[in-house]
This record gives sequence, structure tokens and C-alpha cells, in this order.
Amino acid sequence: MTQTFWIAATVLIILALAFVIYPVMFHRRGDRQQTDLRNQNLMAYRSRMAELEKEHQAGIIDEETYQQLRDELAGAMLDDVPENEAPAKSIPGRKAAMAVGLVSILLIPAATVVLYDEWGALDSVEAYIAMQELGGSDEARAAQMDTLTEQLRERLEASPDNPDGWAMLGQTYMRLERYEDAAWAFRQLADSVKSDDGSRAVALGLSAQALFFRSQGAMTDKVTATIEEARSLNPDEVNSLGLLGIHSFSQGDYREAIQYWERIQAVAPDHPQLGAIQGGIKEAYTRLGEQPPAQEPAFAAADDSAQGMGVTVSVSLDEAFRQDIPEDTTLFIFARAANVQSGPPLAVVRLTASALPVDIRLDDRYAMTPETVISGVEEVAVTARLTRSGSINAQAGDWQGSTDTPITVTREQGAPVSIVINKQLTGS
Repeated sequence: MTQTFWIAATVLIILALAFVIYPVMFHRRGDRQQTDLRNQNLMAYRSRMAELEKEHQAGIIDEETYQQLRDELAGAMLDDVPENEAPAKSIPGRKAAMAVGLVSILLIPAATVVLYDEWGALDSVEAYIAMQELGGSDEARAAQMDTLTEQLRERLEASPDNPDGWAMLGQTYMRLERYEDAAWAFRQLADSVKSDDGSRAVALGLSAQALFFRSQGAMTDKVTATIEEARSLNPDEVNSLGLLGIHSFSQGDYREAIQYWERIQAVAPDHPQLGAIQGGIKEAYTRLGEQPPAQEPAFAAADDSAQGMGVTVSVSLDEAFRQDIPEDTTLFIFARAANVQSGPPLAVVRLTASALPVDIRLDDRYAMTPETVISGVEEVAVTARLTRSGSINAQAGDWQGSTDTPITVTREQGAPVSIVINKQLTGS
């Protein structure tokens, strides 16, 4: 892209120079004046000769007079335009024209480079093109994603004052599940907006979110430190509040989870995941055995067609394993798009083995990110996994059950689809 741009710029500079230099370097006014004079004399000579010819033929003048006048006219013509005279080559103002041309040759390219460096947006154009190329078919995206992402990273490292570029790089790393790189990119975004505390807090919140995914939902020291840094700039930074709510909920501290999530409702009433947040609040109240307070309908600012879309499952544990699994064993129930084996789940619930058997509705309330929601697909596969490690990723020794066939995502609750945890994994 850079090479193509500068080739095009060079061509345009040459054209600009041509428009300036040609008139001043090849100005021929003196020659044209001399040529015009000769042409006028020649035309007068021919006109007079034609008149003599007519007068002679009409008998107005005799042969002797005709020849005499013709010879005199020819002599006068030779006096006005000598036969061997060379046209004058002197061009008035030639030195000034050369000076203007030389200054133009030096000034136009230099001014072009300096002014574009000051006002141009090549980095933004390249970032946009990279984004467009990343948005093709699945096959093309798989083939180009890594290369284009690294190209974008190199450009941003060379020219780091580009918040939009860093934001796009971080989001791309998140889609690639390169969460550590995403956290780094969002940290660079934070550094590029140091003068704006609000924007810096959001960037740090996104960095904390990436680190949270990197640790597979564990609130590590690094995640905690990044959240604290974000909230020191803005105590109501919504990404940080959301992570704290998720962590509190997973630890069984439902009251604290409600406080964090209700704070998001208060400070960001148009949050794109407002429905999921309100669903989490309702679930937390249910776990506390309390009735949630009346509230506005979920997804007030979202697409109405997505409301209520999800699947209902009933998860149970095979009796053969019941004595082997402690009640505090972590239980994950999650849904992925049908025929997709990797990537962030579209919906995930974290419970413990003590909750089994359990009926649960998986919908957008349990989305991990705003971009990946269960209402965005037609069919899902649901898995229930018990793990002593606390990690959602499958490991040897985990107990698992899955749906036999894809489940259609619908608005209706319907009868729950049964999932039985009936096998123990022997390999990762």
C-alpha cells in the first residue's frame, strides 16, 4: 500500500512540475513575433503579385511595365525577409524562467512531503484497507488475518499516535483469541489517549477484559491491577464493573455482583449488553431467594428481534459419577455455534456441582462479549462440563456431557433439551 501510494504521489508531482516548468522554460514569444512578421510580408507580396497578374491580363498595364513592377516587388520582398537570415534565438526573461523552474523542482516535491506528513492520513487509510481485507469470506480471512494483523501492528509501532488503529488491532486480537496481545494493544491505546482520562479508563478496562479471558476467568493480580488503574481514572468504567460483577457472581457473592451490575445500569443506560446485565441481576436475586425490584424491559436500546432468543437445557449428572464429584466442583454450561469447535462461547454459565440437576435458559444474558451472542446464530451445540481446575477449557479428568444434535435457537421456552454428564475425559 505504501509503495503504491508514493508511486502515485510521484506521478502527480511530475505532472505538477510539468505544468509549471513547460510554460516558463519553453516560452517562444519572440520567435512567434518574428515568424508572424515574415508571414505578413509574404502574404502582402503574394496579394500584390496577384493584383499585377490581374491588371496585366486585363490589359491595364503592358508587358514591359508588368515585368518591371514584378521585379521591383520581388526585390522589396528580399529586402524585408533576407533569404539566409537565421531567426533570433534570444528569449526575453529566460534566466528568470530558469530560476522559477529550478525553485519549482525543489519546492513542489518538498512541500508535498512536508504537508502530507502534517495533514495526511496514510496510516488511517492503511488501517481501513486492512480492516476491509480482514472482513472477507471465512477462507480468505483465515488465510490473511495473521499477516494483515502483523502488518497493522508494524505500522502502529512505527506511528503510534493512532488511537483508532490500536482499538482495531485490539479487537482483531480478541477475535483471534490472542488475548495477551489484545491486552497489550489496548494498553497502547490507553497510552495514546493519555490526555483524556475517560478514554484512557475505557482502554484499560478493555485491557483488563482481555487479561481476564487470557486467565480463563480467573481474577489474577494482573487483572486486578489493571481494573484498579482503570477505576482510579473513572470509578464507573463499565468494562471493569462488568468483570467485577462476573467475578463476584462466580464466587457466590451475589449481593456484590448485583451492586456492580446495577451501577452499570445507572451510569450506562444505553449499554449494548444491558439485557444481559439485567438478566444477571435477576439471576443473582434468584440465587439469594429474593424477588428482583421492578425494572425497565431488557434491551431497551437493542434490536427487538434479539429479545428472548436462546435455548433451554436440563443438565443432570450420571449416577455412576455422583459419589466421585465433590459438590464444590466447578460446573460450566456453555453454547457454541453448531459445527464450531473453538472460540469464545456464545453463552456460558458457571455454577457448581451442588446445583445439579438444573434447568437453565441460555440466552444473551450470558454472552461473554457484545460481538458474540447466541441470538446471532440459528443453531448451537451445548456442553456441560465439571472440572476441578476451574478452567472452561477441556482437560483430562473433567466430566462432560453434550447435546447429540444441534439445538435451534428460538424465542419460545419450550421443553428443555436433556444433557447428561456421563463421561470422563481422558485427553485434552
